[in-house]
Amino acid sequence: MSNKVEPNTVLKNQNLMHLLKKAHGLWESDDIEKQRSSQDRLGGLLNHSKDYAFGDVDLQGVHGEWTMVNRAHNKRQVILHCHGGGYSTGSTIYARSITTKLAQNTNMRVLAFDYRLAPEYPYPAALEDAMKAWNHLMLLGFGAKDVIVTGDSAGGNLALTLCLKLKKEKRMLPKALFLMSPWTDMTASGESYETRKDVDPVLDAEYIDKITKVYVPEGQDLKDPFLSPLYADYKNFPPVYIQVGDNEILLDDAVRLRNKLKEEGVQCRLDIFPGMWHVFQMSPFKTAEEAMDTAAEFIIGQMTKG
Repeated sequence: MSNKVEPNTVLKNQNLMHLLKKAHGLWESDDIEKQRSSQDRLGGLLNHSKDYAFGDVDLQGVHGEWTMVNRAHNKRQVILHCHGGGYSTGSTIYARSITTKLAQNTNMRVLAFDYRLAPEYPYPAALEDAMKAWNHLMLLGFGAKDVIVTGDSAGGNLALTLCLKLKKEKRMLPKALFLMSPWTDMTASGESYETRKDVDPVLDAEYIDKITKVYVPEGQDLKDPFLSPLYADYKNFPPVYIQVGDNEILLDDAVRLRNKLKEEGVQCRLDIFPGMWHVFQMSPFKTAEEAMDTAAEFIIGQMTKG
């Protein structure tokens, strides 16, 4: 991505980041049910849009939701989306700020799912539920190469670990992955935790430490690839496209993942967006729209390959 940002854009971004910081402060409350309800109210604003249709589905006991555009659309290929929220918040409703954009821009159906959340259900509950969502698509008759797996933040972590689990079980892998601000290293060893701590409007090291402790069982090695996919073996992995903001402490989680993938011969593209923050694609402004347009180009391009 270009490093040039217009001065008025910088000012607008700073103002929006200030508002995000204030809003995120509410979500860092110890009342986790209040956090979850607040996020669902935001996602619920899309309930009444005539542009989309939403459909509930049972994924072997896990609730799933289809998002599709209200027009003729591609039914032969599908996107499986893993929502973010630090493995402790988030839902299919909250994810609509991403799933609707994916459906609109790719003209494909998107399946999101309500995996079990920590602290009530720590690791490996979310991964088990992701496998149920994948298996449901296979039972519907989709081939692995008919599926693009996407994820934001902790959902990016889950998207990676889902595919690593499939790889470990010697099953077919999806066509490609698209990751937004993926959380790849639960050891929090990236330099951007320090270099971006004063400009990140959404995350801080204390929050990351808190959600890590509620998700990971005591005594578990944080370098386990199914917790920190940065440390996984990626040989013969499908292509990956990563987007990350330059103003987030998880910047190095994305950069180091890109480097790891390339070292192991995996096709990987990383776009770093100047002045942007954690999962900025959820926000309703031009840069987010352009990022999702680029993601759609990647997804459609992968699906049209033989």
